[in-house]
Amino acid sequence: MSVMVVTGTGTEVGKTVVTAAVAAAALAAGRTVAVLKPAQTGVAPGEPGDVAEVRRLAGPVTGAELARFPEPLAPATAARRAGLAPVGPEEIRRAAAELAASHDLVLVEGAGGLLVRLDEAGSTLADVAGLLDAPVLVVVQAGLGTLNTTALTAEALRARGLRCAGVVIGSWPAEPDLAMRCNLTDLPREAGAPLLGAVPEGAATLPPEDFRAVAAGWLAPELDGTWAGAVPPGSATA
Repeated sequence: MSVMVVTGTGTEVGKTVVTAAVAAAALAAGRTVAVLKPAQTGVAPGEPGDVAEVRRLAGPVTGAELARFPEPLAPATAARRAGLAPVGPEEIRRAAAELAASHDLVLVEGAGGLLVRLDEAGSTLADVAGLLDAPVLVVVQAGLGTLNTTALTAEALRARGLRCAGVVIGSWPAEPDLAMRCNLTDLPREAGAPLLGAVPEGAATLPPEDFRAVAAGWLAPELDGTWAGAVPPGSATA
């Protein structure tokens, strides 16, 4: 598995911090890592984007960004409003393949959810995963409502013949409520794929050296981690 696509069940679910955690765990395991952000939206020229945040937290990963649009909108919409060319699936595939030729792991982080439009042709991150024949890691919310959005994303993946590598909870609170604790059992059922970890709420505020030291403990062995329990580290007992 040299390329993995990282998507979410929506916006603000923790894709970037999960990408950073996966990258940090892989680096700690001795692997070389690249992170590709096909379309960065809502960030002005010269400002640090998601790739910079992953590198800040995870350490020495190769970072690549193919397109940047200033307004915080879906990539196709943001490109149209900015009068800029959108980035398409074939361009993303080529960039990921080039990175995969010299890295053990390439993480392709999408914008928003799986079916957010990349261009006016209606291309999505799902098309990118199909061209790359890459597994898709789905970042999900912890609480009430996440089962529905997770099931919808998993159904969309299956309908396109794509493989869900697993799900990771993007922000796990120190004191989870009843729905969150039940979701630890229910999420794998809805996704048809394993729960591969949970990143603690506020993880991005840790000093980078601390983030790197503990990231593997948030993730299952399939993601170069050490987490194997039903309850994420540092949380209340279910």
